[in-house]
Amino acid sequence: MTEYFRPLVQIGPARPDAALTLAGGWGWFTHVEVLSRTAPAQVIPASQMPPAAVTRLTSARPAVAGLTMGRPRIMGILNTTPDSFSDGGAHSNLADAVSAGLLMAQNGADIIDIGGESTRPGASFVPIEVEINRTAPTIQGLRAAGLQLPISIDTRKAAVAEAAVAMGADLVNDVSGFTFDPALGPFCQKNSLPVCVMHAQGDPATMHLNPSYSNVVLDVYDTLEHQISMLEAGGIARGSILADPGIGFGKNLDHNLALLARISLFHMLGTPLLLGASRKKFIGTLGHASKARDRTPGSIAVALAGLAQGVQMVRVHDVSETRQAIALWHASHFGDIL
Repeated sequence: MTEYFRPLVQIGPARPDAALTLAGGWGWFTHVEVLSRTAPAQVIPASQMPPAAVTRLTSARPAVAGLTMGRPRIMGILNTTPDSFSDGGAHSNLADAVSAGLLMAQNGADIIDIGGESTRPGASFVPIEVEINRTAPTIQGLRAAGLQLPISIDTRKAAVAEAAVAMGADLVNDVSGFTFDPALGPFCQKNSLPVCVMHAQGDPATMHLNPSYSNVVLDVYDTLEHQISMLEAGGIARGSILADPGIGFGKNLDHNLALLARISLFHMLGTPLLLGASRKKFIGTLGHASKARDRTPGSIAVALAGLAQGVQMVRVHDVSETRQAIALWHASHFGDIL
């Protein structure tokens, strides 16, 4: 692609007649920023975009794992690891993990994302058997306790996904963007599973060591487009794919901020977008919060900034606080109750 079209998203109850609805959601736009690797950025009326770009940006996104994409969605993070950067060890006990998942549902999560391998910078590889033992029983326990919400399995490995799906998981969230295990994509296709494709530069063990891009926004976009196209070629419909730019995964502070400032570009992928920035290091750096648990206010600020650019789903640790913030964000912009 030589030109990339980023919608300049607006929200609110009043809009021009010529405005285009973004992805069938709550945002709309009249102009786009044209980005290129060879020319300065420029702003043009949306009416001057190529028809294919208009279609990508305006087509309503299908429901994913039963969740419609016309309203903001919350993915609750449930790590069953001893070493995750934010809550490592808090849910490594099965009973604690099940209780935490049920509480997230009660507090307003739309989907629960369960992971058994820490992917924080510097994290070590977790054997398949260990990861299965951390995740499958938790999913089984949640279903046995009556949880009806969709469950996502956060894994790079086909065998872990298979065990999770057998216990009741509905979606596969792969931080490697389906580049780690060649068997994972075909497994998802065979079982008609929706997926989340995330961008990461490098492996968790080394991704924080001097990440480099020629143009981080366009490089991440191109990588996600490539991986999504590969999954499509393997039989997974684009409408069953979530895309995640991978904030903090092989990116430094400047990279993260560049992606957040122009995250609406990723609507050009034609998929719903997921933003996972909760409690990450850059929030602590900018918000002067060295401890991850003290980064809730900054995490909410980033989530709301994403929603203002039309991001359909935010992945968060603090479900109750985020749900309250989104409800008030919506009410203050649209004058009604979400």
